[in-house]
Order: sequence, then C-alpha cells, then structure tokens
Amino acid sequence: MPSLTSLAPAGPTATRSRTTATARRLMAICGTLLAALLCALSVGASSASAHAALTSTDPADGSVVKTAPREVTLNFSEGVLLSGDSVRVLDPKGKRVDTGKTAHVGGKSSTAAAGLHSGLPDGTYTVAWKAVSEDSHPVSGAFTFSIGAPSKTTAKVSTGGESDSTVGTLYGIGRYAAYGGFAALVGGCVFAGLCRSSRPVRKIAVGGWVTVFTATLLLLLLRGPYTDGEGIGGVLDLGRLGDVLSTKPGAALLSRLLLLGAAAIFLAVLFGSYTRRSGDAEVDARRRQDLAFGLGFGGTVMAVGLAATWAMAEHASVGLQRQLAMPVDVIHLIAVGVWMGGLASLAVTLRAGEPIERAAVRRFSRLAFGSVVALVVTGLYQSWRQVGSWGALTDTEYGRWLLVKVGLVAVLVGIAAVSRRWTGRLTDATAEAGAEKETEAGTEAESASEAASDAKATTEARAEAGTDAETAAAVKAAQPARTGAADAAIDTPAEAMSAKAKSAAAKSGEAKSGEESDDGDPVRAAQLARQRAAKGKATTRRERDADRERSGLRRSVIAETVVAVVLLAVATVLSGTQPGRAETEQAGAAATQPGRDRLNVDPVSVLIPYNTGPKSGRGKAVVMIEPALPGDNALHVFTTDLADRPVDVPEVKLSLTLGSKGIGPLRIPLERLSTGHWSARTVQLPMAGTWQLSLTVRTSDIDQVTETRNVKVAQ
Repeated sequence: MPSLTSLAPAGPTATRSRTTATARRLMAICGTLLAALLCALSVGASSASAHAALTSTDPADGSVVKTAPREVTLNFSEGVLLSGDSVRVLDPKGKRVDTGKTAHVGGKSSTAAAGLHSGLPDGTYTVAWKAVSEDSHPVSGAFTFSIGAPSKTTAKVSTGGESDSTVGTLYGIGRYAAYGGFAALVGGCVFAGLCRSSRPVRKIAVGGWVTVFTATLLLLLLRGPYTDGEGIGGVLDLGRLGDVLSTKPGAALLSRLLLLGAAAIFLAVLFGSYTRRSGDAEVDARRRQDLAFGLGFGGTVMAVGLAATWAMAEHASVGLQRQLAMPVDVIHLIAVGVWMGGLASLAVTLRAGEPIERAAVRRFSRLAFGSVVALVVTGLYQSWRQVGSWGALTDTEYGRWLLVKVGLVAVLVGIAAVSRRWTGRLTDATAEAGAEKETEAGTEAESASEAASDAKATTEARAEAGTDAETAAAVKAAQPARTGAADAAIDTPAEAMSAKAKSAAAKSGEAKSGEESDDGDPVRAAQLARQRAAKGKATTRRERDADRERSGLRRSVIAETVVAVVLLAVATVLSGTQPGRAETEQAGAAATQPGRDRLNVDPVSVLIPYNTGPKSGRGKAVVMIEPALPGDNALHVFTTDLADRPVDVPEVKLSLTLGSKGIGPLRIPLERLSTGHWSARTVQLPMAGTWQLSLTVRTSDIDQVTETRNVKVAQ
C-alpha cells in the first residue's frame, strides 16, 4: 500500500510560500486563542470552590433559643466528608463547648452534627465548620446562635477552609496535568495499536504516563494541605497521608497510582514485542496476532479503571442518577483521551515526516468520528444532569463555562471537518499518483522495447559493415535497463562512454578512500555523522513541505491539537466549579430558610471615592450589602467615573472585618457581571455589629488604592 511520502511534490515555489504564510497565520491565531483563554481560566478558576453548600442549620443562623440544645445540626446541598473537628462550637469567651465528635445524622451524608456539653449558660455561640464535598472540594463557613439572649463574644473564627494560594495553584496545575497525561496515554496507545507506531508516538504515550503519574503523586501530597487550608509546608507532614487515604478522593488517587504501575507493563509490551519488526513479515504478523487480544483486553481494562478514578471522586459521584452518571463519565473521559491523544499522535507523526499509510489515516479519521459521537451523547447527558435548566446556562458560573466548552467543541469539530477533507484529497491524490506511476511505467516499457528493437537493427547493419567498435557500442546501448533514450546512447562513441565510466570509477575510489581515512579520525567521523543527520533532516523536511496534501493535513491536525489543549483546560475548570443545578437549589433553599425575613431592613449602601494617582485613576465605587443581616447576604460593587458612567478596572478586591469580635478579615471573592459591576452571591456574616469594609481598586499594573469604611449589620 502506498505511503504518504510517495505523493508527488506540490506546485511551484510561490504556492508553497503562500501555504507557509497561511500556516503561520493559522498558528498565530490558534496561539492567541490559547493565551487568551488560559488567562480567562486563571481568573475564573479562583472562584470555583464551593460545591456542597450549607442549606440550613438547627439552631438556625442568628436565632435565639430558650434552652440549650443537645447538638448542632447542619444540612448541605450534597454529601460531605467529615473529620473529627469538622464542626466546632465556641462559647462567648472562645472556649470549645462541643464534645469533639462530628458525625452524619441517620446515615445521611448530606448532614453533620456535633454534640454539646450540658448546662451551657446564656449568650451568643459561634459555630465554625469545614468539610470536603463528595466531589473532593473543601468547603467551610461559620454562623451564630444565642441561648436566652444575644451577648458579646470574643470567639475568633478560623474555619481553615480557604486553601493557601500556592497550594491551590499547584493543586489546579496538578489536576490539569493529570487530565492531559491521561489523554496522551490513552490516545497514544490506541493510535500505536490501531494506526501507526513510531518513535514520536511512543514519546507521546510514555510522556503521558510520566505526566499523569507525577501529577497524581503531587495531588496525593497536596491533598492534606489543600483541604485543611494550610501552606505548602504541609506537604512535608507525611503523617497526614493516612487521613487522606481514608477518604474517597485519597483512595481514588492511590488506585490510580496502582493502575499506572500495570500500565507501565502494558506500554513495555505494546512498544516492544507488539510493534517490533524482525524482517520476516509472516513471523511478525503471527506474533502481533497472538498479542492483539491480550493487549486489547488489558488496555481496555486499564483505561476504564483509570477513568473510573475520576468518575468515583468528582461530579459524577454526587447528585441524581449517580449509578448511571459514573459509567457515562468513564465513557466520556475515554472518548476524550482517544480523540485528543490520537490527534497529538497524528500531529507529531506528520510533523516528523514519518511514513504513514493512507489506510491508517482513514482508520484514525473513523476512530475520531466515533469518539466525537460518544462525546456529544455523553456530554448532553452530563449537561442536563449538572445544569438542570436553560436559565442556569447563563445565570450560573458552571453554565457560562459550559457554553465556552460547547463553543470550543464546535470550533474543534469544524477544524476536524477540514482535516477529513484533506484526508479525502490525500486518498485521491495517492490513487492518482499510483495510476500515473503505472502509466509512466507502461510508457517506459514500450519505449525501452522499441529502443531495443531499433538498437538491434542498427547493430546488425553495422556488423555487416565490419565496424567492430561501433557494433559493441550499439549492443551496449540496446540494453533495456536504461530509459527510453536509446537512440542517443547509440550515437555516443565508445571512447566517450569508456571515459565517463573511468571518471565515475575514479570519483568512487576517491570517495571510498576518503571514508576510509575518516575512520581513523573520530572527530572527523563525528562531524560527518552530524552533517549526514542534518542533511537527512533537511531532506525529510523538504519532502514533507513539498507534499501539499500532507502539509494541509498536518496544519489542520496541529490546529485541532491546540484547540483541544484549551478545551481540556476549560473541562478542568468545569470539574472544579459548582454545578448549576446545585447552585440553583442552594439559592432556592436560602430564599426559603426560616428567619430570613425576621426584620425588614433596607440594604446597606456605601459610597467610596477612589483616586489611584493618574487622571484616569479617579472614580467612585458603590458597595451594596443586602439584606445586611447575620447569615447569607448578597454583595454588589459598582465602579463609575466622576461623571457616574460605569467603568471597568483591572481588579477589585473586598474584605470584611469585625474587630470587636476578632473575626476576619473575610475575603469576598467577586465575580464580574457587566461593565463596572462585580457581585458575590453568598456572603456569610456570622453576627451583627459594625464591620470594617476594606475595598482595593487597581486601575493599572502599578496604580491601586485601598479605602476603608464602616458598615452596620443589624441583629
């Protein structure tokens, strides 16, 4: 079967120059898209944290009870994982009054309860809680209740729920690297087994294995500091690994490491015995047939097992229809790996100039199409399950990221359609090239036959004339091993032919003697080896770039790979964002929570002028808190210029501190909604009092200012 390298070169130099310029523009556009979206991802990832939300408590937040309760109960929007100190209750002096044992109520994973000591005096008590969502993300918060009557409290709330910035960043990088490594590992192995195995493909698969193994080990070490809100130094505390491994996310990471050990053996067999060629085609085919079933079965089991380590610890394991959602998530992840990892393998194969049969390219094209179909079907189900309503697509962070993902998938499918067209042209061009070669071979054979007949007739005529020298030259020229230009060879004198042969022999002898002399000089031999390698690479690159169909396919596949990298980053952010259905249910539960309308209080609004120095750095900010009561509040920040026109600034940060109670600063993550409008949907204020609001506005890379104001939170 003809290979892609056998195609005829493309048109003139001008056409190749235009093609190269187009390729550079395409790569520049794709690179700009990658950079812009990765910057957006780094901004949006910081707010993707809370998944299990506190929906209600008993006693209620801010309530006053007549007698001391026996326990404090918390209800969440989804299941949570608890530790011994997940719920801490502090009296007005800051002393712990709970029994130190936290457990689920009635076996329901979405609840938490902590017993209280008997005989508690009247006053205001603070409840600080922290837990880990069933989808592996840490959550925390605090609220208060009073026995008898409210009182002053000196309790200092430290939930420890917010992850350290360095730990959070490293943990996010590790999650992305693990996804990317899995895709490279699965896609590289599938491409090598079903399409074409080569050194670049082996690097993709082995690099994927190393990446996912390293990332999983990093995640396992960071898991403890990540959930406890500690710094990077917590990685050195290996004693907490036991606690991590006792949780579902820790068990999933350990299972992944064990499966990767088996995957290393699989890689050794796949790129060793299975793809090795001994020179005997029959022996190679028999060996590959013997190994094919075992590799196919073992590879499938390992791919499913690795994908399950994500499905059993993230979104698919929480919420409705989890028994169906987890297998669907496994199929989704494997389809992602086959498509994206296969794209990377095809891209490096084409870029390296490796010979690849057209049947292999068409086989991967069909495989990629099947993966896309699986992605669409499973993605639709996951979208319905996680979003729940059309409104959540635009009203929730998860829905907005999902729309970005859908757009990228559409772009990727469009580029894939271009790749399929190039594959069709490639097939047609290969077939035409084969037909042309057969026609040319037939023409050359006829020409050689005619030349042989003419040469034979000429030889006989000259032999009758008695010219021995001319007869010998004509007989030599009549040999059919040459091209059809036999008449020219007949007219060449024998002396000239002999002189040319002697000259060629002399040059050959000189080259041979030169090579022999280089054998004694290792430095010269190394130089010649480098020159030959460089010449070989240049020749391969020229042949690769001269093939118009192959170059077009290579460019479209590289563009697919770049968009796929961005798509994988968006998918990573989605896996760390609270699903739209859960966010909607949380908002509904907060709206119906008892005691929310116990007072009719107008929202608190504060006007804060700011001036960062330059003329463009002057403006006003309005901070609005509603309903300005203990418990859940909504917070909005509006920035305008001096003429009250909405303006955007690069960054707005806000924190709240209740100094009299030793609470804070509570940093409020703000989300940009529109020009000059930032918002935080859920801001928990544990108690009433005069809070200090600190607002930082940055108007350029170096110009920023921080202003403070006091706001009153009613009881």
